[in-house]
Amino acid sequence: MTTTNHDQVLDRREIAAALLRALERRHEVLDAIVESNDRSEAVATIAALLDTNEQCAEAVLNLPFRRLTKAERKKIRAELEDLDAVLTWTPAERPYATGAHFRMRPINDSTADTELFKERCADQLGEADDDRIASERDAAAERIDDESAMWLVAEDLSGDEPKPVGFAFGELTGHEVEVRIWVRPALRKQGYGTATLKQARTELAAYFPGSTLIIRTPA
Repeated sequence: MTTTNHDQVLDRREIAAALLRALERRHEVLDAIVESNDRSEAVATIAALLDTNEQCAEAVLNLPFRRLTKAERKKIRAELEDLDAVLTWTPAERPYATGAHFRMRPINDSTADTELFKERCADQLGEADDDRIASERDAAAERIDDESAMWLVAEDLSGDEPKPVGFAFGELTGHEVEVRIWVRPALRKQGYGTATLKQARTELAAYFPGSTLIIRTPA
């Protein structure tokens, strides 16, 4: 299964799982919706209640009443089992792949981002020379100012403080944006790479509208 197809199946699987959890906790979900001031608040509340992302929460909010029957719940459960059967891995094995409690933000000059970039250089290049790192960062800053590049930091927000996970690098050439991601070695095989790539697509498409994203990993 290709990465794209796997992502699509994974997205469908997460929506089905969220719908099933919502139906099992339907009284709590209905109370949360009724108590919300507007749609956006309802989506955020459902996402927190079911520990899922906003896309899945939207699907729950749009669930028609006809799907509340036992027969419909059985269909959703069967769909979930079918999707699990074709996935090469599931969120249980890589819990962070769904992108819940996750964000991308532009890189900055903070000590934390500098140290993360040093870790990336040491991992990819086998060295972390301060002069070389500074030179590469300065060159990237110029390209970002020229709107020909965007470097994003991936962070896990599930703890008390944001945890830096890795990077997504977008470099514009003509009408194409080359996208590369890097995840810290200690955090690999947990789904962070999938979450980073999925959110990087959305973020970089907004930074470079009308451009084609070319995925090249790792970075």
